[in-house]
Amino acid sequence: TLVRAQMTAMLALAQHSSGFTPVFQYGEGEGDSVSENEGRMRDWAQISGETNSAETIPVFISWKLNERMYGDLQGLNKQATREKYGDEQVHIWRRSFDVPPPNGESLEMTAARTIPYLTDVLIPALNAGKNLFIAAHGNSLRSIIMHLDGLSQEEVLSLEVPTGQPIIYQFENGNFSR
Repeated sequence: TLVRAQMTAMLALAQHSSGFTPVFQYGEGEGDSVSENEGRMRDWAQISGETNSAETIPVFISWKLNERMYGDLQGLNKQATREKYGDEQVHIWRRSFDVPPPNGESLEMTAARTIPYLTDVLIPALNAGKNLFIAAHGNSLRSIIMHLDGLSQEEVLSLEVPTGQPIIYQFENGNFSR
């Protein structure tokens, strides 16, 4: 899981006035691949959660909300990438719905893991009366917003997700609204 999203969540939760302590919960048990260290962290979080559950806010972590993988372009400087492949090709890779960069993910492929997490994990929690705060990265959020707002493949291309600004949805009677 990418640490920046976790840090963002912790910063936001630190501003909360409830006095509750955030406790990371690792994996949701639905086919998640959990490393040995994550397994230990999950065990520790479980112990902490059991002893202090009335004073904690569970923070769930899933690789399914990770940022889109840019493959061979991962970590490269955008300007150098443009110089090597051309502005148009880089724009196609970054903003098209179904064209992945070399050895990377398209937004369509990102949605193939974020939307099932939304429908299988997050929506049932909302139906159970839970309030949710999701801290994730731009493209994983774009795929979720596309689904929630019913955007077409063309419309999502121009969707900009602002960094560090909350996007608030209400969930009532099985429907989402901003």
